Amino acid sequence: MSEQGNWHASLAKFEQGLASVDVPFFTGLAHGSMTVELFRPQGMDTQTPHMQDELYLIRSGSSSFLRDGERVSVAAGDVLFVPAGMDHRFEDFSDDFDTWVIFWGPEGGEE
Repeated sequence: MSEQGNWHASLAKFEQGLASVDVPFFTGLAHGSMTVELFRPQGMDTQTPHMQDELYLIRSGSSSFLRDGERVSVAAGDVLFVPAGMDHRFEDFSDDFDTWVIFWGPEGGEE
């Protein structure tokens, strides 16, 4: 199946994009306020709070996730929500860890 405009992107597109940048994420799909990224931290997750609400859909591996002082264990298949502006990060992630990240909505998040 070929890439279709801005409404379809293959995992291969994200993998190739991630291999071509010097950051742990690649944005492979965007529309309006929505972006979809593949995030693969190496060594340490250095994220800072974001201006939009976001979802993480853990694609592979496992990790500890710290959100506003609360810690949970996550693994492939888990989904996490982080409201705009909230401190969060992945810690102690496995070598095969990566996650889809979806940002959407206005700066400051939805009410």
